[in-house]
Amino acid sequence: MKKQLIAAGVLATLITSAAEAQTPPRHPPRGFKKVSDLVTLPGFLPGLGVLYVRPETLPTGPFLAYDRHGRRVSTIYMIPVEDIANRKKFDLAGFAGRNDHVSMYFNGGHPGVEMPHYHVVIWHVNKRGEARVAK
Repeated sequence: MKKQLIAAGVLATLITSAAEAQTPPRHPPRGFKKVSDLVTLPGFLPGLGVLYVRPETLPTGPFLAYDRHGRRVSTIYMIPVEDIANRKKFDLAGFAGRNDHVSMYFNGGHPGVEMPHYHVVIWHVNKRGEARVAK
């Protein structure tokens, strides 16, 4: 019985990996622009991926992040520290689909969002999927 469960788990992993490999590349919705075309940033950011944003939603976003194969891995919001300190309310646009986990961390500022802020990353993939954009 134990061997059958292990075999079933291995098979499920292989099927999931094969399905991911066959997933066709996706493109951001209309109006989203590649962040690296708007500001001086690399086209692929390790830990985040390839980012797209509607320019009129800066600095908060949402930013849509894709892996190197064009698969969407996360939605990111960049919340200025000043707005948090001022207890500003945010009504953040939601995106339908799978949400696996959320990461939140401080960033001192970068081109496009120069002020200190927090990245709120809503991961649409599991930790293994997150690792696809780590390097």
